[in-house]
Amino acid sequence: MELVKIGERTYYLKNATNIGIYRVDEQNVYLIDTGNDQDTGKKILKIINEQGWQIKGIINTHSHADHIGGNRIIQTRTGCVIYANGMEQCFTEYPSLEPSLVYGGYPFGGLRNKFLLAKPSLVTPIEDNLPAGLSFVSLPGHSMNMVGVKTVDNVVFLGDALFSAETIAKYHIFYLYDVSSFLTTLDQLSSLNATMFVPAHGPVTDNIENLIKLNREKVNEICTFITQVCCTAVTFETLLQMLFEHYQLRMDATQYVLVGSTVRSYLAYLCDVGRLQYYFQDNQMLWIKKTIVD
Repeated sequence: MELVKIGERTYYLKNATNIGIYRVDEQNVYLIDTGNDQDTGKKILKIINEQGWQIKGIINTHSHADHIGGNRIIQTRTGCVIYANGMEQCFTEYPSLEPSLVYGGYPFGGLRNKFLLAKPSLVTPIEDNLPAGLSFVSLPGHSMNMVGVKTVDNVVFLGDALFSAETIAKYHIFYLYDVSSFLTTLDQLSSLNATMFVPAHGPVTDNIENLIKLNREKVNEICTFITQVCCTAVTFETLLQMLFEHYQLRMDATQYVLVGSTVRSYLAYLCDVGRLQYYFQDNQMLWIKKTIVD
């Protein structure tokens, strides 16, 4: 974990999940996300202590376990406040909601792991509570009420509003809660002015236009593939299998629920925009391309 300065008061810890740091004065700092587990939280505390800083607060871009995993230990040891937006506050305080959401019921033991289930922490609503020098922008789509965080140095921490080229090439189907909102967020990012952008997973950059284009193209590609598959009626499970085979993905319990939940979001989006429809036959739900009748 490497500490990198990218503004007069703005830093980040280069990590599997990049962690933002904003220095409000010579002594006090705010973190932006805390990584995926207690061990990451301990590493953050060690680096902050080595700098002679104190953690005044944490701002979570959203409530997924790889962004709030260090919350609990940092809050316990420092007494810092934690800020989150909307439903992200609920999921951070009651993290069992996350595996329940993606699975669609009470999660079996294989899903109650650190990748989906963080430790709970106490949260304060983000609105009107951030210190001077920090502001937030709504970036929903990947999760319900995700935010980006902008510092006075004109640096924006993007959370998972954009996925790296490496992630897209490897996984193709990245987790989305709301496809329509994600596409709207991509449009919004095109007009977001900043000197530097920090995606949660990927390199820091001063230009995100190519990355926006790449994310949009992949979403459109998946929409097209699903629509083509549904030229004949298919069940959700058959469609999911075909997507895994098409993109040469490996199925396990975690991938089943994350990709499966995302595919359901694609089906909802394609249904809402009139490209797919569903019906029931022999007690099965079937999806098929919608025929447009003039």
